[in-house]
Amino acid sequence: MKVTILANLEAGKSEPDVVVGQVAESLEARGDKVTMVATYDDVEHLVRELKAAKTDLVFNLFESYGNEVIGGQMGVTGLLDLLQLPYTGVGPGEMYLQEDKALAKKLLAYEQILYPDFAIFAPNAEFETGGKLRMPLFVKPLRMDASIGIDEKSLVRNTQELMERVLKIHKELGDAALAEEYIEGREIYVGVLGNQEPIVFPPIEMDFSGMPDGSLKVMDSKAKFDKSSDRYQGTKPVVADLEPELKARLQKVALDAYRALRVRDYGRMDMRLTESGEIYVIEVNASCYLEKQGEFVMAADAHGIGYNELIGRIADLAIERWKHRTGVKKRRRKVAAKPAAAAKSKAAVA
Repeated sequence: MKVTILANLEAGKSEPDVVVGQVAESLEARGDKVTMVATYDDVEHLVRELKAAKTDLVFNLFESYGNEVIGGQMGVTGLLDLLQLPYTGVGPGEMYLQEDKALAKKLLAYEQILYPDFAIFAPNAEFETGGKLRMPLFVKPLRMDASIGIDEKSLVRNTQELMERVLKIHKELGDAALAEEYIEGREIYVGVLGNQEPIVFPPIEMDFSGMPDGSLKVMDSKAKFDKSSDRYQGTKPVVADLEPELKARLQKVALDAYRALRVRDYGRMDMRLTESGEIYVIEVNASCYLEKQGEFVMAADAHGIGYNELIGRIADLAIERWKHRTGVKKRRRKVAAKPAAAAKSKAAVA
């Protein structure tokens, strides 16, 4: 089929992220005809190129729109809906649930899924609490991803440090601050693939053993992106060594969170596992990163699904959803047309 990969460009760059080429190669390997549409902040260009592509599927790898770190992905998926184009991953509603971490926690609470107690400090507004907080707290932006605004000073141990961090997020990022109770434990990622019959992949654990002594064992911006730092070089993802019963519990919690936040096609659940065996969901990452060296791809491989097959399955899942959606819309139009036709007939008789 004809597949258009949709990607964003970073400021000052003419080529998208490396994952775009990897996905393109995988789709071409199975016989799909692949094109690409990419932009930094040009909506007219997006609309023009997407219409001209006459594609069967948009493989959505868009991560941010221009300098709009908050809401950029959500706006682009809304645009795809308005253009009535089938695309991979979640839509604008589901994307909003993922971006607003406090709202996500409330949905997890409704499904009785454990998460850290938290408080929200919004600029020029009263703070909102979601449980009884105990120091230390981990403070991060409410609606940003990719570890933006997170470093070793994100862990605060007293009220003064808390307020300094909150004000820093308000001033530098323009976002509300989320303060969570810090959960000491193993950092676990569980990937899920599918919709009606989802597959839960083996858990992946982030190994922090290479970090300098005393380092904060979290994946902050340096640990994720600064290849020259001790934090980046001291971490590596590995397939988690777990007892079967514990592995099954982690996978169940991940699937429950996946469904609670209405993730579709694929996603990754970030969790913390305490020494006592408690499982806390930290974040739900819908439409997660698909780079070949990433945790989601590693988990798929551990399950026996190679990269090319993984990308193909995601594309097929999206197409299947779209067929169901268009079928429902056609039936809805027929139902709506019957009363209108009956009304016209009555008017003619009168």
